[in-house]
Amino acid sequence: MEVKLAEYAGFCFGVKRAIDTVHAQIDTGKKIYTYGPIVHNEEVVRELEQKGVQVIEGEEDLAACDGTGTIIIRAHGVPKATQEAMEQRGLECIDATCPFVKRIHKIVAQAGEDGMEVVIAGNAGHPEVEGIKGWCSGPVTVIETEEEAQNFIARDGQKVCLVSQTTFNYNKFQSIVEIFQKKGYNDNVVNTICNATEERQHSARVLAAEADVMIVIGSKNSSNSRKLYEICSAECARTYFIQTLDDLRLELPKAVRLVGITAGASTPNNLIEEVQNYVRINF
Repeated sequence: MEVKLAEYAGFCFGVKRAIDTVHAQIDTGKKIYTYGPIVHNEEVVRELEQKGVQVIEGEEDLAACDGTGTIIIRAHGVPKATQEAMEQRGLECIDATCPFVKRIHKIVAQAGEDGMEVVIAGNAGHPEVEGIKGWCSGPVTVIETEEEAQNFIARDGQKVCLVSQTTFNYNKFQSIVEIFQKKGYNDNVVNTICNATEERQHSARVLAAEADVMIVIGSKNSSNSRKLYEICSAECARTYFIQTLDDLRLELPKAVRLVGITAGASTPNNLIEEVQNYVRINF
C-alpha cells in the first residue's frame, strides 16, 4: 500500500510569517498578546499559550490590557476600527496580517472611496471576512453560494467590486464571477484567493481522484481545511477529516492501494509527519 502526501500541504507563507512573528516577540521577554488565535489551529495556539502568549478576543479584553505589552494582529487581520483601538490603548501593535489579506483591505478601502459597493465571496462568520468588512467605508455584502449570487441586487446606480476570501473554493468563486458577469456586475472583479490556496486545492483534488482513501489534517474551524475536505470528499468517498492523530479511526480494506494525505495551511509539519508515519507503519 502506498501513502502519498499532496504536492502542496501544510503551512503557507502567511501562516509561517505570523507564527515566526510571535516567536520573535516571545524571545524579547515582554508580555505578548494575540488578537484572536494567531492562526486557526488549536495545537499551534496551545503551544504558544504554554510559552506565555495570551489570546484576547473583543473590545472588553482589549480594554483590560494595561498598555505595557505587545499585541500581535492575527494572520486573518482585523477591522480598521479594532486596529485603531489597539493603538489607542498604548499597546505596541505588530501587524502579522497575511500580506494577501492586507491586499484585500487596500482593494476594498479604495473601492469605498470610489463609491463602489463591495461584495465579498466568503464565509460571513470567518474572522478574515469580518476584518475585510471592517475596511469597507461603503455598502458591503457577503455571499457564499451561487444561489446568493443569483439573488444579489446592487444598490441603485452603484458599481460593484467583487473580491473573495483568500481561502474560498476557487471553482465556486469562478461560478459566482460568471453569475455576476451575466447580471452585468463586472465593474471590478478581483480574484483574491491566494496562490497557496489554489495550489493546495488543486493538488488535493488531483490526489483524491486517484486515492482509495484520503486523510485531511486541519482544524475544524479552519476555512481552508474545510474546503480541502469538501474537495476531497467530492473525489474520494473514503475521506477522513482529523485535527490530530488521536482523531484518526482508520479502517482500511485489503483492496486499498493508495492512501492520500493533505493538510490545511495552518497544520504544522510535525502533525503531518506523525500521521504519515502512523499509516505507513500500521497498515
